Amino acid sequence: MTFEQLAIFVAVAEREHLTRAAEAINLTPSAVSAAIKNLEAFYGVELFHRVGRHIELTEVGRGFLGEAKATLARVRSAELMLSEFGGLQRGSLRVSASQTIASYWLPPILMRFHADHPGIELELTIGNTRTVSQAVLEGSAELGFVEGAIDAPALSARAIARDALVIVVSPAHPWADGRKLDVDDIVSGGPWVMREEGSGTRSEFEAAISRLSRSPRDLNVALVLPSNEAVLSAIRAGSCAAAISSAAAGLYLQEGLLVRAAFDLPGRDFRLLRHKERHASKAAAALEALCKDFSSPA
Repeated sequence: MTFEQLAIFVAVAEREHLTRAAEAINLTPSAVSAAIKNLEAFYGVELFHRVGRHIELTEVGRGFLGEAKATLARVRSAELMLSEFGGLQRGSLRVSASQTIASYWLPPILMRFHADHPGIELELTIGNTRTVSQAVLEGSAELGFVEGAIDAPALSARAIARDALVIVVSPAHPWADGRKLDVDDIVSGGPWVMREEGSGTRSEFEAAISRLSRSPRDLNVALVLPSNEAVLSAIRAGSCAAAISSAAAGLYLQEGLLVRAAFDLPGRDFRLLRHKERHASKAAAALEALCKDFSSPA
């Protein structure tokens, strides 16, 4: 079994699609297909079901995926350690960030990092707090940036900036009149457009409601959407409210497309995640140090 075969298997398993996997790792579909068939033939197993034009993981494939990812992470860790001898002249750094951070806070930091270390290849993936934490745990990302609370003892989580959550509504919403709201208004009013489960924005908002001795389950949730942009578009088009980062809503508020409701939510931390037991590369340390030079977007 080769490193390339492992990488090909993981790429196909994550996408369950030969052509998309081939595009992601810069190989031809025929080369990807041949590598999978050779791996299956050598060990006498089936890793994928071929159902018409589609493929899906078998039980064996699902079991092997975790081990394959862990092996790739260990190899990449070794590569990162060796690349340090180049004094940050070459190498790579994989970063994962939740949507709010990736869209509004992190880009100027990454641009500064690239200017300082042009030989380091930066790879950014975007998810929510849950998927970012999982990426750092699995080793597919060395650093993670999240705005939600995490429950992962294997990870260190250090606050690096502050953000503000705000409640926004359309100018036609009753809450746009500026009257002071209380928690009863929040829970009994709405309806609400929410981010998906696992989103830091959602978890922080629900935690704030819980701290006010009310249950988030009592919120009248009309719609759940997977991105800040989708939430903001839905709020503009309807009679709902949403809790969202002030950084995400800033332009909409400035242009009068949305209005901030008069209900104060507590601030929250942006957190940097690292695995406690994995070697920290010089590139990761340099990016972490650079984060200290940038203040909160709120």
